[in-house]
Amino acid sequence: MTGQIIPTAINELQAVSHTGKVILVGSGPGDPDLLTVKALRLLQQAEVVVHDRLVSDEIIALIHPDAECFFVGKQAGYHCVPQSGINDLLVKLALEGKQVIRLKGGDPFIFGRGGEELEALLPFNIPFEVVPGITAASGCAAYAGIPLTHRDYTQGVQFITGHLKDDAHQLDWPLLGKATHTLVFYMGLTQSSGIASNLIKHGMDADMPVAIVEKGTSKQQRTLQGSLKDLGDLAGQAESPSLIIIGGVTQLASKLDWFSATLSSGE
Repeated sequence: MTGQIIPTAINELQAVSHTGKVILVGSGPGDPDLLTVKALRLLQQAEVVVHDRLVSDEIIALIHPDAECFFVGKQAGYHCVPQSGINDLLVKLALEGKQVIRLKGGDPFIFGRGGEELEALLPFNIPFEVVPGITAASGCAAYAGIPLTHRDYTQGVQFITGHLKDDAHQLDWPLLGKATHTLVFYMGLTQSSGIASNLIKHGMDADMPVAIVEKGTSKQQRTLQGSLKDLGDLAGQAESPSLIIIGGVTQLASKLDWFSATLSSGE
């Protein structure tokens, strides 16, 4: 589905249609067993589903076979449908009287643009609800054997986007460089060298342990470990989607990585 719905068409639909509903649903990091019970029920009853690239094939297979599906996925440097077009599509479908499942990877309110999409519904009085999902930081770290907090290492964790909207906002590197808690960067693979250099420049130890969890919770999951100074080289070996975790807790992956053992045993 491409293109944008022109405002005139939306106004006409609003005038003649019975308004439906939009439900934001988080699909988690990929493993279908991590779906919430509510998310699974909604997918199995779905009439219309608008889904992203990061929703796994296994989860797509759970959608009701008669549901109308729209793929609006994004990846670095390419958006098959711009965000404004996605917003317009949700409005159009809801004004046609349909119950729309907006299916997103991870959690829709953690770097998922869920808030932006709900705001687009407000002028048309379209009802909505949100079904949270397990966010990538929690799911991927757990499957890699990396506790994001641990009394012997850190008492806090911070989620950070590595992809800034139109480069309009800069991260507070002086504060991040002095962080004593775990840092988790979403969508930071292509910016990994810059992330490392900025953190080191602003005080973080170049030997700080880091990990990149690639395709977390899937059968293709892989964890790359090293030091902050080598983050760019590690990222060059990884594929998207990947999550960057920075902090002493990443060292525990070598002892607590239960999921790799499960994959090796074929369970």
